[in-house]
Amino acid sequence: MTTGPGRAALDLCAAADEALIEAAFCTGEFGGAERLFGEAATIAERDGDQEGAARAAGGLGMTHHYRNIAKLVTGDAVADADVAAEEEVLRRDWRAAMPYFWQAFGLAEAMEESGDRYGRSEVHRHVGFYYLVEDVRPREAVRQLGHSLALRERLGDPRLLPSALVALGEAELAAGHAPRAVELLRRAVPLAHDAALLPWRIADAEQTLRQAEAAARGEAAGSHDGPGVHGSTTCR
Repeated sequence: MTTGPGRAALDLCAAADEALIEAAFCTGEFGGAERLFGEAATIAERDGDQEGAARAAGGLGMTHHYRNIAKLVTGDAVADADVAAEEEVLRRDWRAAMPYFWQAFGLAEAMEESGDRYGRSEVHRHVGFYYLVEDVRPREAVRQLGHSLALRERLGDPRLLPSALVALGEAELAAGHAPRAVELLRRAVPLAHDAALLPWRIADAEQTLRQAEAAARGEAAGSHDGPGVHGSTTCR
């Protein structure tokens, strides 16, 4: 039963979060999540509910973000207005983005304590990608993406695990740990199939596994060339 000020908006945000996960990972249909977050925003504004308004605004931003990623990976163009609407990483401007991510990083534990474990996972994920592709420190990327995976494992949602395993596998590959990358990616591929993820997400896991296996074979043969190949390193 919904009681107390602000509960209506927060309950709608909870339903919208589920709709967004299903859309982002399995169906590609974002209309339901966008509608629910929009309704939550309207109710929060009516009730003067700042927490609900913030949750709704963040959810709408993530909805835009995942929709834009889906367009990019399928080869569709993303309009400047769509990128502006999400105010997220697709601007590819790490210098501008990182002050916000560092603020979020400082609040990550509080996010989990407030019930947003997925949000904390995303913070560690984006910081991990920063160390993977911008301020290149593969070991720190492994550490941050390992935290992200552990948080998703604690959530217990099988839809969220393959992409976390792929990201950590990419970081392990960059760190020169091809066998460990293979181990992670061999978990990711069947999980992606079992969860009926979007085809491009399954293909991403399979492609990264092939790259890791090739690197591992090279290491086993005494190659000194290094892994040399990473995945797309989009914060997907």
